[in-house]
Amino acid sequence: MSHRPRRVPPRAVLAGLALITALGVLAGSAFLILHDAAGDPYGAEGTPAADVRDLTAPVSPFPVLASAPSPSPSQALSPQASAPTGPTPPRLIAVAREKVSETALREIAALRGVTNMAVADGGAVRFSAATLNLLAVDPAEYRPWAPTAVAGQPEVWDALERGEFIAESRTAGRYMLKLGGEYEAGGGSRLRVAASAPFGLPGVDGLVTKEVGRGLGLVPGVAILVHTPASKAASVGSRIKRLLGSGAQVVVIGARRAVTAPTPVARPSTTLPPVAGRPGTALVGRPGSYLDLYKLSSGVCPGLSWTVLAAIGQVESGHGRNNGPSSAGALGPMQFMPATWKAYGVDGDGDGKADIWSPYDAVPSAARYLCANGGGLGGTKLRSAVFRYNHSWDYVDKVLGIAGSYARAYA
Repeated sequence: MSHRPRRVPPRAVLAGLALITALGVLAGSAFLILHDAAGDPYGAEGTPAADVRDLTAPVSPFPVLASAPSPSPSQALSPQASAPTGPTPPRLIAVAREKVSETALREIAALRGVTNMAVADGGAVRFSAATLNLLAVDPAEYRPWAPTAVAGQPEVWDALERGEFIAESRTAGRYMLKLGGEYEAGGGSRLRVAASAPFGLPGVDGLVTKEVGRGLGLVPGVAILVHTPASKAASVGSRIKRLLGSGAQVVVIGARRAVTAPTPVARPSTTLPPVAGRPGTALVGRPGSYLDLYKLSSGVCPGLSWTVLAAIGQVESGHGRNNGPSSAGALGPMQFMPATWKAYGVDGDGDGKADIWSPYDAVPSAARYLCANGGGLGGTKLRSAVFRYNHSWDYVDKVLGIAGSYARAYA
């Protein structure tokens, strides 16, 4: 975006507190509270490419690969850190008057009947001639919370990753939004409507990324999505409302919703390339060493050097020597969060399953994830993609420094 929009005052954003109208507050999700992917505070693409600080970073030798061991019971995630096992839309949406405190989040998570929960940024913005409630999410983390028909459409999530707007189907029809069209979104900024999709969330008119949401002035952490059994939804909702205090709203989402496939438009050229083999695969076989595995996996993302994958593998797990889980719940040799794995994990060795613990699956999946974020384009796009992998610019510099050392060592 060429101009940063003015921040919408929280009082104006939350005025009315009407979840089922076009004006008011919305709710949404970032997926896991324990994994707060805050994102780049100023937009990676708009920053100059910095020189890699560590030009002589030490590199680790590549171990020989054997069959990936199954995780022990102690390696399983706790229920609090686990992701939904598939697309599972929430049962409750709770909206507070301001950012929900950490204390309140802990109390809600401890309620009997709450099986999973997530926080979200959101608010109302002027969108062309309408006022729309937007939900700001991390696409990979939010995807398992979407209806199955929507979660299974990669073009929707790729468009969202590019900073485009995904409209709720009913909103697109009500306001006659043109798919592929660009609309004023306040402060001189513009959003492209990349697709419409039926998310089925009361009061939510569309999705943007957290980075875009910050630019639009959406309120951080103002809403919560909750998984709970249908039989307990009403009682759990009333307890959440008491915890959030005066002015908070809690809406129970219907147990059954008729969901149709989303309606995307043609995508720009910078998209995730097709992977080899059947859908959900990126066949690299079972090479004998991590070195060969990194080299083969880089082919999943044309333009991505194998040395970047090797550097990430060294930093994340020491090439499979420490596969976690991490304190945040990341798993396997490339340290994927379960929600991200559900969106980008592939079957690399052709055994019929995508195993987060298997290096033969994890390394090509890392290449796929980097490619979805522009990793094959080099320069600032590569830096931004590595930043998406772990939200720290120090991490980016460290990874690219090690990648440069691998390039020299194996020239």
